[in-house]
Amino acid sequence: MQRVMIVGQPGAGKSTLARQLGERTGLPVIHIDTIHWQPGWVERSRDEKTRLCHEVEAGDRWIFEGGHSQTWDTRLARADVLIWVDRSLALRCWRVVFRTLSNRGHTRPDLPENCPELLGNLPEFFKYIWSSRNTARAKMEQLAATAPAECQVVRLRSNRETTEFLASVGPVLT
Repeated sequence: MQRVMIVGQPGAGKSTLARQLGERTGLPVIHIDTIHWQPGWVERSRDEKTRLCHEVEAGDRWIFEGGHSQTWDTRLARADVLIWVDRSLALRCWRVVFRTLSNRGHTRPDLPENCPELLGNLPEFFKYIWSSRNTARAKMEQLAATAPAECQVVRLRSNRETTEFLASVGPVLT
């Protein structure tokens, strides 16, 4: 395990899993939100996001969690493990509310500086979660189905499966 790609819909637990996996393996963790956003919730251009994703993907060792599906093919081609965190819509929505309230006014560790959680962002974010719930899931299902044979695919559907997976992983030797 040298290059781990983690995908899932908002609130699935990708960032938390990536941090925990990084602690267990010693692999560097890259969160897509640090590529997508600049300080102050300023969105990068699509070309800039693509360039930054390709820079990360070219590395020898990484845990790369999150979207920018335009680069999924090249990321998957380099990954030796694909993890799909596949959780229910209700749970994901609950987690988004919980993390927003828990971090209200503060920046989460998976975001750039000066991107505080704001209650006012929730309605728009929920519209995105709802409108993309089926298409995003289908994209992830297709991604998992087309993974190269040498890429291990792990689909995590519950807390128990996630705990068992993490328990099976040890430090990565360099």
